[in-house]
Amino acid sequence: MSRRKIIFGAVLLVLVTFLTTSAGFLYLMNAWSSDVASTIRVLRALQVVKARYVEDVPVDTLMAGSIKGMVNSLNDPHSVYMDAKMFKEFMIETEGSFGGVGIVIGTKDKLLTVVAPIEGTPGEQAGIKSGDQIIKIDGQDTKDLALDEAVNKIRGPEGSQVALTILRGQEVKEYTLTRSSIQIKTVAGKMLENNIGYIRIAMFNENTGNDFIHKLQELEKQGLKSLVLDLRDNPGGLLDESVKVASQFVPKGPVVSVVTRDGHRETHSSNLPAPKYPVAILVNGGSASASEIVAGAAQDTGVGTLIGTKTYGKGSVQTVIRLDEGSAIKLTIAKYLTPKDRSINGIGIEPDIKVELPETKDKDVQLDKALEVLKSKM
Repeated sequence: MSRRKIIFGAVLLVLVTFLTTSAGFLYLMNAWSSDVASTIRVLRALQVVKARYVEDVPVDTLMAGSIKGMVNSLNDPHSVYMDAKMFKEFMIETEGSFGGVGIVIGTKDKLLTVVAPIEGTPGEQAGIKSGDQIIKIDGQDTKDLALDEAVNKIRGPEGSQVALTILRGQEVKEYTLTRSSIQIKTVAGKMLENNIGYIRIAMFNENTGNDFIHKLQELEKQGLKSLVLDLRDNPGGLLDESVKVASQFVPKGPVVSVVTRDGHRETHSSNLPAPKYPVAILVNGGSASASEIVAGAAQDTGVGTLIGTKTYGKGSVQTVIRLDEGSAIKLTIAKYLTPKDRSINGIGIEPDIKVELPETKDKDVQLDKALEVLKSKM
């Protein structure tokens, strides 16, 4: 009797395990069925093209094309597939130098748009401005050109030329630029009258945070009593570097929160016990991404006065995921929020004091206003 019970129990256990496993498998198959079917369809397309296309095409070329199409289907100009050449250039750029004409471009209202020219580069010297729309590159219409393709076409060997057709308002302008090696020094500064320090940040790369701290300490030794931080035409860059900069004047607490699609929140904070001096921050339509993190933190905490015009409005976070030794995907993985939980993506940040910069740059009225504000607080 005891043996029969043991056998019965064993059979029952096997049956229950089988049914549970089967139910789980069927549930997963039902959940994944559309994904599995889509994957099979992609593999089938690869097989058909490889076997039947009129010319032989390397599998690597077909796979690269399928990955690029996949990323492009997101309709997110900040998510990009980077082949070996693009990835190498991207890594060089974040380290502080790259080849090209020195303009940072993005997509705004589905149009290829100059986010900001970089100081001292062929683009800036030729007179290209933030907000300019690039309608042609070497005579080719950019209407259906992906952002990464446009970047590739504008960049090229040092000494070679590229022709850009720009739409500025209702006016069309033609520029022929000679490419050069772009070396970026991101931080520059000096002491102005009344012990007001001035620091300009051109963009945020791997050296920006430390360079800013060194420049700030240098000015403090000269008797700094207040600070103008110039973020105009700063297209952004690395999030961690923007937090380093903001933490030098934003008081203890959140600088920026990064929120993923599942609601996970990662908050980057300042440990500064208290603000040391008044700060005025200059911004405009070319102030984007990491610049807006600094500006938003200063505005929300009340430690800084924003002066100029509305910022660009790029409030998303990208990470670079390597696919192999050569290629990678730069993918939007989250949105960021200011200390007061504002999302500025596609909206931008309105300055506390709006000051338009006139076309004739005989006088920097935005800087003049910043000096006026700071003098009133000293």
